[in-house]
Amino acid sequence: MYPEELVSPMRAELTSIGFDELKSAKAVESHLKEKEGTTLMVINSVCGCAAGTARPGVAMALQNSDKKPKNLATVFAGVDMEATAKVREHTLPFPPSSPSIALFKDGELVHFVERHHIEGRPAEIISEHLSGVFKEYC
Repeated sequence: MYPEELVSPMRAELTSIGFDELKSAKAVESHLKEKEGTTLMVINSVCGCAAGTARPGVAMALQNSDKKPKNLATVFAGVDMEATAKVREHTLPFPPSSPSIALFKDGELVHFVERHHIEGRPAEIISEHLSGVFKEYC
């Protein structure tokens, strides 16, 4: 588990733009069952691709898209273990990866961006991809 003083600024990159932090399995289940419409769920991470492309790409997509998810939520891999495990149950059959980005519609997974789709790509490409996904599902 990573110390909170290390992850706090990384959490803030998403919470400062409206993401709800889900820190328990119960919070994940409640969110996915009770929130109607689309939910963008970011499985956050301390790795460089989360900092360099995933979080900035998500922020750009939300800033630049006409259509956006109704709900924004995040869990932190390596920190919020229980919550992350619960989200990963909902992203099957995709293997666990972090960072990763899931879009749910009425609690059902409709799109998933795995780490290997994030790693090595610039934030602008992640943003463009997500904007297309938002246009299709939101």
